[in-house]
Amino acid sequence: MKRSSGVRLCATAAVSVLSLALITGCSDGGSKDSGDGKGGTDGKSAAKALSAAELKQLIIAKGEVPGYKVGPVEGGIPDKTKVKSDDAQCDPVLRALTGIAPGEPAANTSRMATEDKKDPTDDATSLDDLADGKFEDALGESMDLDVTVVTLSSYDGDGAEAALKSVSDAVKGCSGGFSGEQDGEKGKFTKVAEEKSSGTGDESVAFTATNDAGKDGALPLHAEVVRHGNTLATYTTINIGAMMSKKAYTVSAPVIKAQAAKLK
Repeated sequence: MKRSSGVRLCATAAVSVLSLALITGCSDGGSKDSGDGKGGTDGKSAAKALSAAELKQLIIAKGEVPGYKVGPVEGGIPDKTKVKSDDAQCDPVLRALTGIAPGEPAANTSRMATEDKKDPTDDATSLDDLADGKFEDALGESMDLDVTVVTLSSYDGDGAEAALKSVSDAVKGCSGGFSGEQDGEKGKFTKVAEEKSSGTGDESVAFTATNDAGKDGALPLHAEVVRHGNTLATYTTINIGAMMSKKAYTVSAPVIKAQAAKLK
């Protein structure tokens, strides 16, 4: 089987998804929906931040997202001090892509939701069944599933609004791309583009960050940050199979729907 190092390294991200932003090689503005339009005077942003224990009760759990397996984040969330860009204004984008809560939350917690699909290689009775390029096709199909990291974070005062604004400003300011590093590993995004958000919560920003990995072409990562009062929900989705086949994908809608329902 012949695959480029970019795609091969991307496959590693399916196991440890939070390394995807830089280490895997998959990495080298948003739509704002206002709810009541009152911003900092809506009463919610002035509320006391939720505790880590309260957030753990609110984040999606096993059996709560139809068609997905929900569990701990494999590999854990990286230390924010070890995830930084060459331009400080782009840090909020890079950190959102690695599951780090924006700004300075009082508490945060994370989960990972993996689309539950049957592995097509399970039907093969021998390697001969997957000969003549079928193994490559089956591998790509088996990796054609969304893996989404969800991070909930809570803030005092207007911290949630300020944190969301930092991401929105970074999406706009870093549209031309940026370089960054995680734990000393360096990578480069060629562009950051605003996307239409899910429309959940009080306001939100969604974006795609793209790495042009040589002959593998453009490899996109999708993220969205949604404010629910003084709590932010950060979603990052990767689909290795879609990347390999150049098929479009987005942040997993069922995951956002299930999480939003728990934050109402």
